[in-house]
Amino acid sequence: MCSPNVLVALIVVAALGVKAAAAQPALGAQGGEGEPHRLQQWRVPSPDPAITARAVLFRPSGEGPFPLAVIAHATTQNVLRRAQMAQPEYRALAAWLVARGFAVLVPERPGHGGSGKYLEDQGGCDEADYARSGRVMADEIAAATGLLRKQPFIRPEGVVVIGHSAGAWGALALAADDSKNVAAIIAFAPGRGGHANDVPDKVCAPHTLITAAGEFGKAARVKVTWLVAANDSYFSPAFSRQLADAFRAAGGNVDFRVLPAHGSEGHWLPESESGVTLAGAELDRALKARSPAPAKKR
Repeated sequence: MCSPNVLVALIVVAALGVKAAAAQPALGAQGGEGEPHRLQQWRVPSPDPAITARAVLFRPSGEGPFPLAVIAHATTQNVLRRAQMAQPEYRALAAWLVARGFAVLVPERPGHGGSGKYLEDQGGCDEADYARSGRVMADEIAAATGLLRKQPFIRPEGVVVIGHSAGAWGALALAADDSKNVAAIIAFAPGRGGHANDVPDKVCAPHTLITAAGEFGKAARVKVTWLVAANDSYFSPAFSRQLADAFRAAGGNVDFRVLPAHGSEGHWLPESESGVTLAGAELDRALKARSPAPAKKR
């Protein structure tokens, strides 16, 4: 039987899912621009044609076209926590990117905040399918990105994908994309199954996760900058290095970097201004090393 909290969460998610399925807003901008950085709500596609996803877009001043950066957010397997998640914005990281000329899209993947069906479920610990989960997330990121690349104020080539935790795990799977489409991937502590049973430094089915990292590396065509804080208790630097080594050994191109400790829990580094400042030099390095955009035809 379900626990009372899980039962309540399932009822809430089911009710919201029915409501969302009944009236999905049209794709595109959902209103005017605001602050900061021309903040604007959007609706973007998902791999499920019946579900549109919420997203927030930030832009520099001017008409563009701007290079596009996409931020893929963290998640949780806990149904109740996932239903209660606020729409991700990553304002500090977005501001850092806007200051460097990027338009920044932060899509909320289906199943978060009670929005639609959770598509990226990895399953239970013993039977966790991390490879499938990562590929679904890659499809979710690609679907959202595809709409923005068609906008006249966006450069369609050379997208930068920045992932955090589970979002970074999806970004690793997306490394199989053509480097003309995705120029660089920056992954903050990629992985799934961290804090197994809410225990720090415990990962659910760690060998399965390492094997899946190797699968992603075998197909990878885009360079990955892999960043982890020294005090990350979800995916420690030592374990993260094992994942990065498996990705590299299978053929992936990865630059693995350990950042200084941040606050009481380094896993949340990319969500704060101080964390983004701490990672700034490595972010700059990754952006400068990204694949050059193809020359425009004259």
